[in-house]
Amino acid sequence: MAKEQANVLERQRTQLKEPRRYTVTIHNDDFTTMDFVVKVLKEVFFMEQEKAMTLMLTVHHAGKAVVGIYTYDIATSKVRKATEMARENGFPLMLTVEPENQ
Repeated sequence: MAKEQANVLERQRTQLKEPRRYTVTIHNDDFTTMDFVVKVLKEVFFMEQEKAMTLMLTVHHAGKAVVGIYTYDIATSKVRKATEMARENGFPLMLTVEPENQ
């Protein structure tokens, strides 16, 4: 009589959780032009013209505004790209990355 082999696959449950999210905030300054801020919002953060204008005015009046909420890598990449654009054009534009309040 032949021996029967039974292959049993064990399932392992993996606990996956959403990656932590980070807010990107743009800050007002007295030197960066409004047009340049709109350009950054459109080119780096892919905003439509009207939304970019509205957010730029919010930053101008309130001193800062949240541009978006992203995973850490995307947030830092966007901030790096926007900061490089600003420095290349001679502006001190500042953006920050902070953990999202949960």
